[in-house]
Formats: sequence, C-alpha cells, structure tokens
Amino acid sequence: MMPLELRHYSHADLAEIRQTLIDVHSDAYADQMDDPFHQRFPWFVDHWGGNSGFACIIAWDGSEPAGFAYGAPSIPGREWWREHVSDEPVDPSTFALSELMVRPRWRKTGVADRLHTELLSSRDEALSVLLVDTTHPRVQALYESWKYQKVGERQPFPDSPVYAVMLRGISASDKHLSSAGG
Repeated sequence: MMPLELRHYSHADLAEIRQTLIDVHSDAYADQMDDPFHQRFPWFVDHWGGNSGFACIIAWDGSEPAGFAYGAPSIPGREWWREHVSDEPVDPSTFALSELMVRPRWRKTGVADRLHTELLSSRDEALSVLLVDTTHPRVQALYESWKYQKVGERQPFPDSPVYAVMLRGISASDKHLSSAGG
C-alpha cells in the first residue's frame, strides 16, 4: 500500500465523488447489501451532500479509495443530542458526522482515526455528534477512545438500527461538552 492521501471535498464536489462514496459503502457493507436500509445509501449521500455545508474527506491509496468521512453542520435547534441532554451547552453549534467508512482492506490501519481527525480539524462548530449501531460495541468503544460520550439512543427510521447518540466537543479540551450535562 502507498501512503494514503487525504483529500477534501465539499457540496460543490458531490457529482464528482458520489459514485466513489457509494462504491466504498458497497464494499464496506458487502455482507449487508440485501438489507433495504443499506440499499438506500445513495439517498443518504444525496441528502447529506445536498447540504451547502457538506464536508467530506476521502483517503486515497493511489487511485483507489480506502475510506471516507463526511457530515454537515446540524440545523440549530434540531441537533440529534438535544432530547438526551438536560443542559444546553454554552455553544451548541454542532457538526453531524454522518458517515465514517473504511473498506475492509484498510481496516485496523489507523485510516478511520486519520479521516476523523482530518474532518473535524477544519470545523468551527463546538460539538460533534454521531450515531453508532448499538449492536457494535467495539465501534462505540472506538468513538469513546476519541472522547465521544453516549448521551442516549435513537432509531431515526423504522427500518434502521437503534443507534447510540454520541457527542463530544471538537476542541482538544472538550470544554464545550463539560457544560452539556451529559
């Protein structure tokens, strides 16, 4: 494997990267592609990519995508964490990390950490929120090692898994989350 190159993309680049994201998802979830929820992934790409604040990082191994991370700023007042946190943080601005996906060949090589760090490094929001399937405790533990805290659970679609709602401050000190009461 060559050293990975992390490239930044935005809403304006969606047409260029859309199929790459779909292809990486198909590889990452090859054993689950008969599930209707996973078959709707192109809709999620279009939904998130249609947000003017969409941000995406793709890790490239030469001309081959190894994985990606993407998300967008949450709509103020409609953040996923609100129903689970009793005290609003001083700064509730939130970046919703929608997807972090690494193809099987590159798993357990640090690619996920690099993608996550790179995506959040350019964010101005105070908080990052994401959802993790509650049947994947090792993935939840990985996010906990990155300073996320589980603040609740939600099932956003009738056919989706139940997810742990995980929240963290984007700054290294996580000072924003400490006032969240979660």
